Amino acid sequence: SLTTDDKPIKLSAREQVQPRPRPEGVLPLKKKKPFNFNSKRVVSCKASNGKQNDADHTSFLNRFDRRDILLGLGGSLYGATSLVRDPFALAVVPIEPDLSSCGESTVDAGTTCMNVPCCPPKLKDSKIIDFEPPLGCKIRYRPAAHLVDRDYLYKFESAMERMKALPVDDPRNFMQQANIHCAYCNGAYSQVGFPDQKLEVHYSWLFFPFHRMFAMPFWNWDSPCGMTMPQIYLDPYSPLYDENRNLEHQPDVLVNLNDGKSFVKPKKKDDFYELTKREQINSNLYVMYQQMVRSAKTASCFHGAAYLGGCVSETDIGCTPEPRGGTIENGAHIAVHKFVGAKNPPYNEDMGNFYSAGRDPLFYAHHGNVDRMWNIWKTLPGKKRHDFNENVWLNSSFLFYDENANMVRVKVRDCLDSKTLGYDYQSVDIPWLRSKPTPRRSRPGVGRGQDRGQDVAARRKSKNRRGFPIVLDKVAVRIEIPRPKKSKKKDDEEVLVLQNIQLDRNDSVQFDVSINDDEDDDNPCKPEDAEFVGSFSNLPHGDNCHSETMLSTNLYLPLSEALEDLKINPFEDSIVVTLVPKEGEVSIGNIKIDYVC
Repeated sequence: SLTTDDKPIKLSAREQVQPRPRPEGVLPLKKKKPFNFNSKRVVSCKASNGKQNDADHTSFLNRFDRRDILLGLGGSLYGATSLVRDPFALAVVPIEPDLSSCGESTVDAGTTCMNVPCCPPKLKDSKIIDFEPPLGCKIRYRPAAHLVDRDYLYKFESAMERMKALPVDDPRNFMQQANIHCAYCNGAYSQVGFPDQKLEVHYSWLFFPFHRMFAMPFWNWDSPCGMTMPQIYLDPYSPLYDENRNLEHQPDVLVNLNDGKSFVKPKKKDDFYELTKREQINSNLYVMYQQMVRSAKTASCFHGAAYLGGCVSETDIGCTPEPRGGTIENGAHIAVHKFVGAKNPPYNEDMGNFYSAGRDPLFYAHHGNVDRMWNIWKTLPGKKRHDFNENVWLNSSFLFYDENANMVRVKVRDCLDSKTLGYDYQSVDIPWLRSKPTPRRSRPGVGRGQDRGQDVAARRKSKNRRGFPIVLDKVAVRIEIPRPKKSKKKDDEEVLVLQNIQLDRNDSVQFDVSINDDEDDDNPCKPEDAEFVGSFSNLPHGDNCHSETMLSTNLYLPLSEALEDLKINPFEDSIVVTLVPKEGEVSIGNIKIDYVC
């Protein structure tokens, strides 16, 4: 049996699978020395007290059980509701899956469609239990994956192996857990009351609550010590291993949190600049500061847009803006998916496509860190860094299976604090809090004529545009955008809004955005530059075979801190916006500046 803090969980004979012995000749896991570089900043690779919580972590690595992994890996989650500014303009309708409508998910390969069975097994009974937060229990602390000890790893691998050995129709089976993500991301469900509208949990305020149910020991990719794939997931004989990963991105290759591309590769003409490890680490830290501090000062910027039942596009009358993810979802979250996914066109399984991402155990470590970002965000300074307080969001509910295969209903208000669910994260250093970007013109040797070959598009002369729509493919585009003439209130956030961004749902897309740069086409702005204000990314997904292929969405990029860093006069009439394509092709319907987010 697997033990919990309260009592043992008895397993049937079919479930009692002993961990496989390590084959002869396979060396035991060795703790790697972290990559070191000379820097004025000292980054600790060890756990520390007081950085994220004040609890004692002396023994948390030794506590692990099947309840942890089942509550972590999730269940049949479904979505939330939305608000409209005029409550009489459109009825507030919750988004929830029509379980009776669940059919095969489909993945578009361009010329053919692949059908994927992702629906959950039928319930043994129709009873749904309402979640009750545990009372008086100890908080379990989920560790950074690169810091786990052997005892924890043994228990983790044993629990994962037993999940994989469960009958295929058991909702606790690992593949059934992976199918949950597939069903909610690739069109298996219709929305209750709207049979023609597919349910989607990405690109909206549903993202963080839904994926909280998939959180496990975290891949600490936001810190130098964790910027490579965690070693515990790389043993081919471990149940944590997945063969569908990009073999070119094995350690010691560092993740690129801006776009997921590897920079440690042979130089080629017109290829991405080969960053040194130190430069890549610093770039990642600036990306994290951008996505967690500079651009995430409100719930809407961090979580994403409200999502209303029946809405497909913001062009629908009365609908709130359709799919618009928050800063982390659109940024580091997608970059890590791209980094891990294998190069298997056209689908790039497993992590490189939403339908298959949950099949890789590393997915849960990745989303553990995404979930940790939610916890950290609420501790950062700022009057508006708090979750939505609308009841229509707080009362939205999800369904998942517990360790006894019962279906449990959890409301959003139940999972706002991970401690309510009985867990928190190991305290580690957060180095990106010290990575505030600076204007590039203020740094010697940076600016016009300093060619470092960032990417193909930036080597070519940019286009100066005056009208819309803008088609962004291989050449950078500059356009002057007027600032709003209305008065700015004290706490208003000035925001750059890219509207009606259209792209193929099944394309991998990336472009960067900067303001008032120095027009150096050979050296576009990077995350360490104050002129850099953010990026847009898309990971292949969607039910393209049975719905519209094109995705229409928006991108909101807060500007207030950038304007202050660049000392741009608040009375200047306009700002020059530069768009640098990195991958794929998009059309942008309009760009404006407003005081909302």
